Amino acid sequence: MTLIDLYNARLASGEIKADAGQAKVLGKLAALAGYIEANGSHSFFARLLKPSPLAAPKGIYIHGEVGRGKTFLMGLFFDKVRIETKRRLHFHAFMQDVHGRLHSARRKARDAIAPVANAISTEAKLLCLDEMQIGDIADAMIVGRLFEALLAKGTIVVTTSNMEPEDLYPDGLNRQLFLPFIGLIREKFEVVELEGETDYRLGRVKGHETFITPLGAPADEKVQELWRRLTDTEKGKPTELEILGRKLKVPEAARACARFTFAGLCEAPLGPADYLALSRQFRAVFVEHIPAMGPSLRNEAKRFVTLIDTLYDAQVRLVASSAEVPERLFSPRERFARTISRLKEMQSASWWGKKIVET
Repeated sequence: MTLIDLYNARLASGEIKADAGQAKVLGKLAALAGYIEANGSHSFFARLLKPSPLAAPKGIYIHGEVGRGKTFLMGLFFDKVRIETKRRLHFHAFMQDVHGRLHSARRKARDAIAPVANAISTEAKLLCLDEMQIGDIADAMIVGRLFEALLAKGTIVVTTSNMEPEDLYPDGLNRQLFLPFIGLIREKFEVVELEGETDYRLGRVKGHETFITPLGAPADEKVQELWRRLTDTEKGKPTELEILGRKLKVPEAARACARFTFAGLCEAPLGPADYLALSRQFRAVFVEHIPAMGPSLRNEAKRFVTLIDTLYDAQVRLVASSAEVPERLFSPRERFARTISRLKEMQSASWWGKKIVET
């Protein structure tokens, strides 16, 4: 059964719905799977029969909005393609592994990239990376040379991202040093957009409250259930964003969702640049344990207003747990009419997306 046959079987069973954007990307993946299965064997007899294999194909860089099915298609491809050595993992986990290897390699070699790339290419002739995003200068400074070395050794890379290559590491420190990597992607990868108006994961929150009151164990459980629905994980992984030469710590991140407490976002000395970076990097932000805000929390309320304005302008989804409903969250209420209105709108079905599909 080919990759396309497998996808069509899912369609026929009603497990998934027809999607032209997915079909386009699937065709690219199916062609690559066919090449790998025809040329990717490393057995003795295969080498005898094919002493001069075709030139290595380009990798595939799949980008598109959250929830369009990038991870789903990657999973089908990875499970279906037959190759002796393959590896799939989240991009952040991959880079953590790389940094660990580099640390060890530097004890023996002046240029640690070469031995690390050699080891990875030996372990995986096919490398599938979910959710590529560059938010750390340490990653930005090594990823270009690492990928260049991997590709030179014949490793085929398929990756997904919420961003076009040019939008990776936006406004990062020393970004000019990162630009050659974007050129490498354009040259060595087939860059394909997964287009479509339907965010399938948003359908998972249909009928669920997204601004949850009052605070307490039941609210925490509801937030956790929404986190599971949107990320398919129990707990995200910590990450960092590089902002004007400093780091913003994100306690939990998964599948373009970020999770914070109110204290972490609004009691800390953060500002518009921080919230703008969040809105560019994530499509849903969870904010837990929002207190009622009176005069004693004036600075925290200002930061919260800036946060909501930024998320609203970027059309980022908000999941929150709060001591009070929006109408009773601020005192004096009349000074925060716009924020109250926006909080109410951000709970609506139209905000989460009119074209949602239950999955």
